[in-house]
Amino acid sequence: MSQSMAWLMLVVAGALDVGWAISMKYAEGYTRLGWSIVSVVLLAAFVVLLGRALKVLEVGVAYSVWTGIGAAGTFLMGVVLFGETLSAMKLAGIALVLTGIVALKLA
Repeated sequence: MSQSMAWLMLVVAGALDVGWAISMKYAEGYTRLGWSIVSVVLLAAFVVLLGRALKVLEVGVAYSVWTGIGAAGTFLMGVVLFGETLSAMKLAGIALVLTGIVALKLA
């Protein structure tokens, strides 16, 4: 597998991580069957993609990028979907996370 394909899998795994976190919220403590199933499927999908990306990418870089995508994306989706609070300090923190992801990709 190429580096480009590994990075693509990593980014998709990060996006699936966002979907997983949001689906857990909708699953309401895994009491709603449909959302619970969605959550487990998304979890399995991102673990498989992350594992495949780790065949090519360094574990420290890949894991950091994956968690950064998940954290930033979940934060933004929380604001959009659930009306969670947004402040200048939170935006600055997310900007730092995204800057770190770019720096790791370029390193």
